[in-house]
Amino acid sequence: MVQSHITSNIRSLRFNHGEMTQQQLADLVGVTRQTIVAIEKGKYSPSLELAFRIARVFKLSLEEVFTYGDEG
Repeated sequence: MVQSHITSNIRSLRFNHGEMTQQQLADLVGVTRQTIVAIEKGKYSPSLELAFRIARVFKLSLEEVFTYGDEG
């Protein structure tokens, strides 16, 4: 069975935006730091609303922040 998952480049985006901390990003988008940790590790797929809020912080499109792919 093929499993799909969402990956992100949030960690590198944070680093390139003044070394933003996970907590700073969490505060900006209204979630806990643990949620950001889980998204970065690929253990949690954000809701569409949260994905848009994260992309907006970095002034990027969803596709520039998140990748949807299949894992065989």
